[in-house]
Amino acid sequence: MNWDQIQGRWKQMRGNIKREWGRLTDDDVNQTQGQRDKLIGLIQEAYGVEREEADRQIRNWFSRL
Repeated sequence: MNWDQIQGRWKQMRGNIKREWGRLTDDDVNQTQGQRDKLIGLIQEAYGVEREEADRQIRNWFSRL
């Protein structure tokens, strides 16, 4: 699976993302519209981590799909 496929299946992926990053609200997840950079920014804000850490978390989550 690649990121384009995640964007195409965004409605199905939202629940998975909410389970992984529970501090993100439904509105937060919806506003990203499947854009990886926006999701990284939200994770940074919600969890107080650096961009590299947020990106690493997304890569780890992505590898488990």
